[in-house]
Amino acid sequence: MKKQNMVIAEGLDKRNIQEPRIYYALQEESFYFAGHHISIRESIDTCGALISPGAVALCQFLENNQQEVNLKDKAVLEIGAGTGILSIVACLLGAWVTATDLPDILPNLTFNLMRNTKGHSRYTPQVTALTWGQALERDFSYSSYHYDYVLAAEVVYHHECLDKLLETMRHFCRPGSQTILLWANKIRFQSDVKFTECFKSSFNTTLLSELPQQEVRIYKATGKE
Repeated sequence: MKKQNMVIAEGLDKRNIQEPRIYYALQEESFYFAGHHISIRESIDTCGALISPGAVALCQFLENNQQEVNLKDKAVLEIGAGTGILSIVACLLGAWVTATDLPDILPNLTFNLMRNTKGHSRYTPQVTALTWGQALERDFSYSSYHYDYVLAAEVVYHHECLDKLLETMRHFCRPGSQTILLWANKIRFQSDVKFTECFKSSFNTTLLSELPQQEVRIYKATGKE
């Protein structure tokens, strides 16, 4: 993403406008953020097709703290975008957004982004595949791609890719880059605790918000020298 390539939005790229490949639809969830009604279609095809408490919490935080975290005209990357609700809210708050996830997540992600941002967002949101820890320098070379913010919500759960996730976070949020990483997570497993320890040792971190009832924490991080 190069900022000079930003385009005022009329909708998503036509190549990405398609009905999602959903075999087992669950339901549609409705939200109200950034002055807009947002409708999210979930599915049970994959673990990334459900709305997470951390994503909703980070959406609320971004809406309520626009002076502290001003996304207007900022380049924003979301990793593990899932249903797309966080990317949608970032778009509605004025950001130029690139939403990423595994290839099989992208159809439903694209559908949700298109239906909720077309005609409402300042910039055209982009959707692209990103597998943590794979081809990062090839597909997102540090010399060509710079983001003001990297967003991540509920990307830590019981899986074997935590090292790759941390590697991906480090790639986009390097020391001296001025990129800010915002990460929201609900504590469920011991792996969440372990990853948080590794996260704190890898970045300069600040706990921005803690929601005890939901067991969700929101961190701000910058690259550590």
